[in-house]
Amino acid sequence: MNQTRLTARIVEIGALRLTPAGVPALDTRLEHESEVEEGGGRRQVKALLKAVALGAAAERLGRQSVGTQWLFTGFLASPRNAKYVVLHIQDFQQD
Repeated sequence: MNQTRLTARIVEIGALRLTPAGVPALDTRLEHESEVEEGGGRRQVKALLKAVALGAAAERLGRQSVGTQWLFTGFLASPRNAKYVVLHIQDFQQD
């Protein structure tokens, strides 16, 4: 199963665009910070990742402010020929 839930802050929002099929799409960058337990100890975790939203989620995300924090849900996928993953945002809500 490929399901991701991530609390993150919006650090960059691109311009709303349309896919070749006419679906609204929005590229964004998110920053996550937390503390987790690993190997019997506590670890600080920081991650900066690319994300994309399509359809109604893209339109909603485009109205949000940089710096706000949300709980994002979606899935991970790599763009063609890429060696990194992108979070595909399916929904988001106030954290």
